Amino acid sequence: MKIRDILDRDAPTFSFEFFPPKDEEGFQRLFSTIENLKELQPGYVSVTYGAGGTTRSRTLDLVSRIKDDIGIEAMAHLTCVGHDAEEIRTILERMREAGIDNVLALRGDPPQGDAQFVKTANGFEFASELVAFIKQNFSFCLGVAGYPEGHVECSDKAQDLVHLKRKVDAGADFIVTQLFFDNRHFYDFMDRVRGMGINVPVIPGIMPVINVNQIKRFTKMCGATIPADLSSALEAVQDDSDAVGAVGIDYATRQCEELLRQGAPGIHFYTLNRSLATRAIVENLSRER
Repeated sequence: MKIRDILDRDAPTFSFEFFPPKDEEGFQRLFSTIENLKELQPGYVSVTYGAGGTTRSRTLDLVSRIKDDIGIEAMAHLTCVGHDAEEIRTILERMREAGIDNVLALRGDPPQGDAQFVKTANGFEFASELVAFIKQNFSFCLGVAGYPEGHVECSDKAQDLVHLKRKVDAGADFIVTQLFFDNRHFYDFMDRVRGMGINVPVIPGIMPVINVNQIKRFTKMCGATIPADLSSALEAVQDDSDAVGAVGIDYATRQCEELLRQGAPGIHFYTLNRSLATRAIVENLSRER
């Protein structure tokens, strides 16, 4: 089923993002985690794609098994990194043969050790080019990324929004945002998005805090900021992992409640392959509903 049709439902859509483990033991453990989340009735789950296609086979295997064996709709990420157009065509053909309906089209981060993204010969430089290629040659439902606080490589938010509009104009069906912790960033982003004439659904991306040092690394990497009230609450309990998790769950629950009250079509959770915090938040939200 295509995610654009799932988003047309009246109820909010909850979705979870995972990354493929490096070994078979981790793969089986993650598969069990996702299987246990089925009772939360997620609209879909998504599976990331390593730089240069380092997890390509595992991404396709995991997406296929989630859809066929567990019965949850799934979306495969696809990046431009390390692939020319014909290689990407081959990957997309494999996805189509596997019955995958949904793709998150991304430029992708540079491979580890590289300071900046370098276009592959006969490949794509921008996500908008990847979107256009997929739209012209395939019938996948396409998601793209949006950045409420701006892309880390683009200091000009207005120009960053131009890039987003190009992706939508090229054929994107919906937008999933980078993580953020201050909803005001999302509301400002939405005002600017709609002002640009971008009218596809925009799903806010939320990452529950479960480790203080980890979230500091993530926010530095992606350019997101941590509000002072959340930072203070985390620092007060940073040596107690259970207390950090409780603070993170409480904050994310309140953040999601407000986003849904303000009309967000759903929430996309960055799980880091851990289910407990996400499960607690979704259960909290379900009780509120």
